[in-house]
Amino acid sequence: MQTNTTSNNKNWHQKHVETLSFGSRIADSVAKGMGSWKFIIIQTILVILWMSLNLMAFVYHWDVYPFILLNLVFSTQAAYAAPIIMMAQNRQNDRDRLQAKADYDTNVEAKKEIEALAIKLNKLEVDKLDKIITMLEEMKIKK
Repeated sequence: MQTNTTSNNKNWHQKHVETLSFGSRIADSVAKGMGSWKFIIIQTILVILWMSLNLMAFVYHWDVYPFILLNLVFSTQAAYAAPIIMMAQNRQNDRDRLQAKADYDTNVEAKKEIEALAIKLNKLEVDKLDKIITMLEEMKIKK
């Protein structure tokens, strides 16, 4: 009789993802995006473009050297990025704890199964030895 439901068949990661709020999912997406080479490359291209357009004489200078507006943009980005990345890291710690607990539970179950198998094997060996001894005794009696 098997009473497993679909919720019992889910692994620890699927259960964890289901508990995330909308804000947590957004924070994870932002942290994942900001921690990628794609983000670094796009941001580098935008900075080079920003600085180039502001240094050229024939383009309107909205942020003249030393690029105070660009520094403000970076400061604002860092002010928001740091807590978002920290939230994502905290959730990663939670996921790691859940995975470690799931691994521990699996190891405990495996240990119980191995111990049960060892007991069965030992019982089989004892039964076989008892039969062999009985057979030998019967052979001895017949002689």
